[in-house]
Amino acid sequence: MGLFFSIAATSVVHAQQDPQYTQYMYNQNVINPAYAGTQDGLNITALYRQQWSGVNGAPETITVSGSSPIGERTGLGLSVISDNVGPVHETNAYGDFSYRLQVGKETTLALGLKAGLTFFDVNLNTVQTTVPGDPLFAEELNETYLNLGAGAFLYGSNWYAGFSVPNMLKSTHLDEDGLEFGSETQHYFVTGGYVFDVADNIKLKPHVLVKGAFDSPVSFDLNTNVLFNEKFEVGVSYRLEDSFSGLIGMNVTDNVKVGYAYDRVVSDISVVSNSSHEVFVTFGLAFPRKVMQSPRFF
Repeated sequence: MGLFFSIAATSVVHAQQDPQYTQYMYNQNVINPAYAGTQDGLNITALYRQQWSGVNGAPETITVSGSSPIGERTGLGLSVISDNVGPVHETNAYGDFSYRLQVGKETTLALGLKAGLTFFDVNLNTVQTTVPGDPLFAEELNETYLNLGAGAFLYGSNWYAGFSVPNMLKSTHLDEDGLEFGSETQHYFVTGGYVFDVADNIKLKPHVLVKGAFDSPVSFDLNTNVLFNEKFEVGVSYRLEDSFSGLIGMNVTDNVKVGYAYDRVVSDISVVSNSSHEVFVTFGLAFPRKVMQSPRFF
């Protein structure tokens, strides 16, 4: 298991990727700055993801984010993402600003900007290598980088669509004799969702996320959640060539929502780990109705 992850971790260092989320529909502030301030009030979400359970040094992500409308048209958001993959520890701290435009009777377009810093720490001397004495694997790196992002979020009373590039700047953390390691890749995200009233006190909520990099293949998540009595939610999800998932959520109070996702891994890595886990908790504080901007269901 340790040898497997040493190889996997080295691969990750070669091309650092953004963390992935199964419950992205409750964590959209992180991937799209335009989402900030589109909800009814102050919302704070904490999420923990353990990927590839049982693999020593596998990806582990902690995210804390919050956003709020400020006045009638603007929104502000903050997010901190701590991502650990073997010898690599990356922390991203961002501030978000959004501006909302009324483009139809019940349709709003929000445009957003994201700015912040990436704190990148890597200790390659903990990685097993087949080349003893390789000076590259004696490196200890601590660097800080500026990151900028942008996004758009279009929504109505029961639907939404978004596009974002949360990290627009490319950077290389380690360059050894022309070989680049830990390069940041520009990812784009396309999201969409709809809320169907299928019966009294039952809502069907399909969501989709398309994620790609400008120099790598596209992946996507398909989700369907069912909300009962605006309190209890269950769902299923599929990530292309990676996993099937089960989701469950509950509004514990009017202000607190909790959720859990179990991913059944079906990709090649399933030979060493067949599951990933994700939990979140959201705290919401609604503002007076006169500044409400969006429905409660996405």
